[in-house]
Amino acid sequence: MSLGQQLAPHLPFLRRYARALTGNQSNGDNYVRATLEAIVAAPDEFPRDVDARLGLYRTFHAIWSSTDPMAPSAFDTGSGEDIAQARLSRVTPLSRQALLLTAMEGFTTEDAAYLIGQSSEKVETLVDEALTEIEGQTRANVLIIEDEPLIAMDLETIVRDQGHEVCGIAVTRDEAVAAARAHRPGLVLADIQLADDSSGIDAVKDILAEFSVPVIFITAFPERLLTGERPEPTFLITKPFQRATVKAAIAQALFFDEATVPAA
Repeated sequence: MSLGQQLAPHLPFLRRYARALTGNQSNGDNYVRATLEAIVAAPDEFPRDVDARLGLYRTFHAIWSSTDPMAPSAFDTGSGEDIAQARLSRVTPLSRQALLLTAMEGFTTEDAAYLIGQSSEKVETLVDEALTEIEGQTRANVLIIEDEPLIAMDLETIVRDQGHEVCGIAVTRDEAVAAARAHRPGLVLADIQLADDSSGIDAVKDILAEFSVPVIFITAFPERLLTGERPEPTFLITKPFQRATVKAAIAQALFFDEATVPAA
């Protein structure tokens, strides 16, 4: 099997990670593109002593770490990066990398340590620091769009445990739009398939047409939303999810949200 064939299944998830790390679809995709260009330009330098996924993320991190995370991004489009600057003095990019790699991407502590060039013990410390710092900076009213009662209850518990408030739970597109208009949430957690066969994607489009709000999509088939053929969600959780994954996604989504920028 060629190297390209080995890497292809992992690209949608690297793109998910990159856009969560940068807070922007375009920036994240540009970093992934630069990663692939580096691999094509020097295939002999691709790590061969680990599996293809680890090698891919390791190459990505070499590209990412070659830029100054405290300076404007080489791929900056102006949106999330300006907001992030208000937080980066409090939460280091390395801590966010450790958090996302373990909680969202599912890497073991040991694999995350390899990817960011730290010890396993350091990774555990970084994850704890990231959660503590980000959660301390961000508070929001959250709208949950989910038609499965048990899942909705689980999400509500996670949200409240992080110190946020739940302003509504909607099970259909119409309910979601009405709740958003009534409460103007600071964050939306949206399932894809809703109770009346309506679409959570359509509900979010309706909401975003009226005002800007960070959105985290939840789906059992993330690859269907990571095709590169249309605008895609920056934050995406795979079902069945782990609580740590949801917590990490919420922290990251609010990290780039202007409404929760901490005071100077």
